[in-house]
Amino acid sequence: MIEINRVGHATLTTPDLDRQVDYYSDVLGLIVTERDKNRAYLATRTGLEAILLEKGERAELTRLAFQVDPDTDFAAFARELSELGIASEQRNGISPGAARALTFTDLNGTVIELYSDYVFAKDDGQQTAITPLKLGHVARRVGDVQKVTKFYEEVLGFRVSDWRDDTFVFMRCGVDHHTVNFVIDPKPQLHHIAFEVKDWPELHRASDHLAKHNIQLVWGPGRHIIGHNIAAYHRNADQVRVELFCEMDQMKDEALGYFDPRPWHQDRPQYPKTWPRETLRNYWGFGSHGTFPGYP
Repeated sequence: MIEINRVGHATLTTPDLDRQVDYYSDVLGLIVTERDKNRAYLATRTGLEAILLEKGERAELTRLAFQVDPDTDFAAFARELSELGIASEQRNGISPGAARALTFTDLNGTVIELYSDYVFAKDDGQQTAITPLKLGHVARRVGDVQKVTKFYEEVLGFRVSDWRDDTFVFMRCGVDHHTVNFVIDPKPQLHHIAFEVKDWPELHRASDHLAKHNIQLVWGPGRHIIGHNIAAYHRNADQVRVELFCEMDQMKDEALGYFDPRPWHQDRPQYPKTWPRETLRNYWGFGSHGTFPGYP
């Protein structure tokens, strides 16, 4: 089994490349590292690639890139995939920072790109209102949550952090509580993408900054119960739901098996578990009491 260290970048198609480049750079504060008429690569000011935009008929997630250990034997993993009936191929130059990758398709039809060597993007020296640290996680609606969860566990080595009943799973590949989320839905599609920011004051400033661009929050700010991150959600012009978050639970020691203790945890210690269906979405903030329409 391969060992994935972190999520790298997500590839999204868009019918209006110029508009989305402006959104991710001018509003969210990412850096355009490379661009042509059909695509644009954007990275955080910490040097981590986050988003690849490509022209397409509609907005959808097409690829997810993950970084693996530098000494990963791609040939050996390709043989493992083949034994599971999964075709793969090596590709060069999937992004400015990743020269070589092993690619294959997951059960959702999303192309997975695994790369080891990475060249950090340069900071352009500009000051921005929002400074995302990284692409934090990607959530998808899927038809069969159990089957997809098994694939990510057995093929990619992800661990389950939490379930909300049997319909919504949170999975991690590193210390963060979740890197990918899957929720059951009859219409498979992207649920949301999420960027980590430094702290709650920055999330507050980001909410004001979005309002100045006539972008209203659709959920939050509030502290989620599952994962316990403070989060605020909005939609970009492609109607892609975007989350900004901070203070997510972290499991810093897999051998101990519990999340690093925090004063707002419900359990002492906070182990991965299945939360009941009636679990509210937020510990405080919008959604911390009752049921509301239009939740993300």
